[in-house]
Amino acid sequence: MEELVQQLIQNGTLRSQNIIEAFYAIDRKDFVPAESQALAHSDQPIHIGYQQTISQPSTVAFMLELLNAEKGQRVLDIGSGSCWTTALLAHIVGPEGLVKGLERVEELVAFGAQNLAKYHFTHAQVERAGSELGKPKDTPYDRILVSAAARAFPKELLSQVREEGIIVLPVRDAVWKVLRVEHQPLIEKFEGYIFVPLIIS
Repeated sequence: MEELVQQLIQNGTLRSQNIIEAFYAIDRKDFVPAESQALAHSDQPIHIGYQQTISQPSTVAFMLELLNAEKGQRVLDIGSGSCWTTALLAHIVGPEGLVKGLERVEELVAFGAQNLAKYHFTHAQVERAGSELGKPKDTPYDRILVSAAARAFPKELLSQVREEGIIVLPVRDAVWKVLRVEHQPLIEKFEGYIFVPLIIS
C-alpha cells in the first residue's frame, strides 16, 4: 500500500495530510474479496460481487480531496460497498465524528460490516439503505459521499447536508462537487470518470 500511496502523492492526487494518513492506516487489502487480494494495492477498480466494484484508489483519493472532511464531522457514505471509503472517512473524522455507510445490496452490507470490524471503529457503521435516497431522518450531515453514478443530481440530498456542507458524487461520467449555499447547489464538475449506476430504490 505504501508504494501506491507514494505514487498518488507524487502525481498530485493525494495532497491533504489527513487523507494521506488515512490511506496509510486503512489497507485496501482488508476490503476486497480473497480472490482479488493480489490486486488490492494496484490503482484499478476491483469487482466485489453483485455487479458492484470498489473504486480505484486514485478516484477515491480525488473524491476525498474534493469532499474535504474534517475531524468531528458527520459524514454519510452512500453506496459504501465493501466499506473501504467508510473506513477511510472514519479515520479522517476521528472518534469525535460519525460516519454512516449505506448500501442497498444486503450481502455487501454484511461484507462491509465484517471489513469495518477489523478496525474497531466505534463511530462508523454500515446499514442497508432504505427506500429513500440517503438518510433524511438523521440529517443534517456535514459531508455526503456517493460512490455510484446518478443519471441527474438527486436534489433530495441537498436538504440532507448542512449549510456550506459538501456533497461529492458521480453524475453520469463526471464527478460533481456540490456546495450548499443559501439552500442552493453551487456545482463544480470534473469529467472523465466511470462508476456503477446508483440504485435509487
